[in-house]
Amino acid sequence: MRRAVIDRKTTETQIALRIALDGKGKYAVRTGIRFLDHMLELVARHGAFDLRIHAKGDLDVDQHHTVEDLGIALGEAVSQALGNRRGINRAGYFVMPMDETLAVAAIDLGGRPHTVVSLGVTVARVGDLQTELVYDFFEGFAIGARANVHLKVLYGRSSHHKIEAVFKAFARALRVACAKDRRLAKMLPSTKGLL
Repeated sequence: MRRAVIDRKTTETQIALRIALDGKGKYAVRTGIRFLDHMLELVARHGAFDLRIHAKGDLDVDQHHTVEDLGIALGEAVSQALGNRRGINRAGYFVMPMDETLAVAAIDLGGRPHTVVSLGVTVARVGDLQTELVYDFFEGFAIGARANVHLKVLYGRSSHHKIEAVFKAFARALRVACAKDRRLAKMLPSTKGLL
């Protein structure tokens, strides 16, 4: 199984993260931000990744450091677990309906980080999560994984549903991008010869 362990320690956060890309959607997540825990649990379940995260951050200051560093750590873990990336699909997309909301995610694990997130969320918080930090999480992931990450809510009413649909779509798009393609076998999914 493709696995990775990340222990990220800064003066602002301490993150222990374990991932198995070829998992069964099992998870144990504790970040200190309960709504973010729920979103990361969705990533594990919908991505079919086994995911363990224990994070402690300076939440007394702000949520920013914790959320951003969790994105970076998750991205680094995915990159590490993929190894040389030979034989993977490389790109994946998914359109996720959630009641009145529709979200789309597209991911390219091609080696160049870039992030576009359009949620259409106007409230400052959903649950205990500062909504503006959703972008920072996915930007951190894109940097850590060296990936293009494009996320968009096409329409919806509930801010909770918008964010949840984006995380679910992200998980399923990432699952496809990480999956092995038998036809590519051990080939690198690039004509450049480098990812």
